[in-house]
Amino acid sequence: MNLIDPVNNFQIPREWLDRVDMPSNELAKGVAAGLLVVLSNGNLLHRGFTTGTTAAAAAKASVLSMHGEVDSVSVPTSSGVRAQLRVEAVDGKARVVKIPGDHESDVTGGLVFTAEASPAPRIELIAGVGIGRVTRGGLQVKVGGPAINPVPHRQIMDAIQEALDETRLQGAVVTLSVPDGEAVGAKTLNPQVGVEGGISILGTTGFVEPWSDHLGETKMDLIRDASKVVLTTGRIGMRYSQMLFPEYTVVMVGSRLDEGIKASGGETVICGLPGLITKWAMPDILVGTGFNTVFEMVDYNRASSIIDKALEAAVKKAGGARIMLLDRNGDIVRDTGGMA
Repeated sequence: MNLIDPVNNFQIPREWLDRVDMPSNELAKGVAAGLLVVLSNGNLLHRGFTTGTTAAAAAKASVLSMHGEVDSVSVPTSSGVRAQLRVEAVDGKARVVKIPGDHESDVTGGLVFTAEASPAPRIELIAGVGIGRVTRGGLQVKVGGPAINPVPHRQIMDAIQEALDETRLQGAVVTLSVPDGEAVGAKTLNPQVGVEGGISILGTTGFVEPWSDHLGETKMDLIRDASKVVLTTGRIGMRYSQMLFPEYTVVMVGSRLDEGIKASGGETVICGLPGLITKWAMPDILVGTGFNTVFEMVDYNRASSIIDKALEAAVKKAGGARIMLLDRNGDIVRDTGGMA
């Protein structure tokens, strides 16, 4: 049996699958749905759903429920895998609980998302209570706008359109809310980056990756076995790294760059968004700059010498590895080209 994880396009090694204690048809179904992650020892972890996917489910269910009670919806995700979520929806009002999967540190896990819909000439999405507002530059949303990033915003709008097509309605006004969002948002990094009054609606794949100590070791095993490896810090970096370095093994290590570099015995590239990589190399990069985020600095002055200084520090810290910094569109901000 050959299986590919559709969320990260990872070919699961046959020997890992042979260690799984689950009927092959159930395993294949779970992997294909993006819900199961297979570890090297045969253990399984469960993915959860992002705030974007949860919001999309609530929005779609609210529209559908104007024509009858709804207890489950399927919504699109940017990874191409459709997500199936349980909902409670009737008379244009929907309620969905965010599923964190096997990720205990997901502070938004268990949050209730609500949506209320009414017929309208066109689609209008309103961010209600518990969804933060952007107060500073450097983020993907303009100052003053609701903290709904572009990818999940498109996901939500597509889900609403699907519901309109199914119900044959022309349009709808949908108000999304997270009743406990303000309290939970205060526990996240939102106040530090300039999002106030609630949580952010995020997600690049539609799924929340699980985490366990063994998953971390599995990734280090992949790095050790690779003759050419790209270490990336997040989903956007992973997506573009797979296109930029097709002959390399791409492993998302998040903040565990030091461990990834130590595990790698072959040709190593570090590729991803500037924020985590430059802060890893130069923790005080923002001190005295007046910027709140590295992205704000990049947007204001992409040619900044401070970025060059951080890059030099990154190359040194990574033992001469090639460093490539990307923006959210996949455009190259810096590329050391393997300089030592």
